[in-house]
Amino acid sequence: MRSIVGVARLIHPAPAAAVVALSAALGAILTAQAGGVPGWRLALTTLAVAGSQVLTGALNDWADRDRDRIAQPSKPIPFGLVTPTLALVVAGAGAAIQVAASLPLGPAPLLLGVAASASAVAYDLSLSRTPFSVVPYLVSFGLLPLWIATGVGVGVERVAAAPLIVGPFAAAAHLANALRDFDADALVGSRNLAQAIGRVGAFRLAWGLAVGVGLVVGAALLIAGPVAPVSLSLGLIGLGAVVQGIAGPQRLWGGMLVAAVCWTAAWALATA
Repeated sequence: MRSIVGVARLIHPAPAAAVVALSAALGAILTAQAGGVPGWRLALTTLAVAGSQVLTGALNDWADRDRDRIAQPSKPIPFGLVTPTLALVVAGAGAAIQVAASLPLGPAPLLLGVAASASAVAYDLSLSRTPFSVVPYLVSFGLLPLWIATGVGVGVERVAAAPLIVGPFAAAAHLANALRDFDADALVGSRNLAQAIGRVGAFRLAWGLAVGVGLVVGAALLIAGPVAPVSLSLGLIGLGAVVQGIAGPQRLWGGMLVAAVCWTAAWALATA
């Protein structure tokens, strides 16, 4: 039972679930808009994304196990819920799931998914402790819309502009996430981007970027033409979720998870 709980915590369930939900929502909308796209492509694409989340979450805790013993002893490995070996097995299983689910989809989604996961692995093993810690967020999340589109079998032109919006939001998400562990990272000498900027500056930048993305997306949709009530409602829910994050890093992080799903769905529906 302890191992089951440990594995569940090992994969960072809240952000993993948000990324999988976002991917499934975008894939479902693109599939519905395209018409005639086989449903199995959406299922396998979502499964591949889930595998990537298992890989990166478990590998992150494995790579940070020595630092966590000092700064965050309640994490699954230092607390004794799982062994380092089991963490590597879980990470390997996640990679196997991603590749196995991607192979039937064709070379493009396979390669895009591998590139996104490789970027995340680089974060886990090295870049998370440097001022370049934001780079894997920009790469992995920038590739995600293209990965989903090719996975479900629609043209990438449907999501070609998405990385331009995803980039600033991904940077904000990274800073918000790093701020939650700011003291622990400082204790073990991490020099990630949030540490380099400072607590106050990093929070202001994260909140400003997140709110700015919401306002820009909303303005772009309004300029493009009438916005359906459902898209407008989703957009406002996401914006409200981010705005309330002014209360602190933990609230901002949670709000950004909600906003990511809401804004993805709003954008996809409005550009049908």
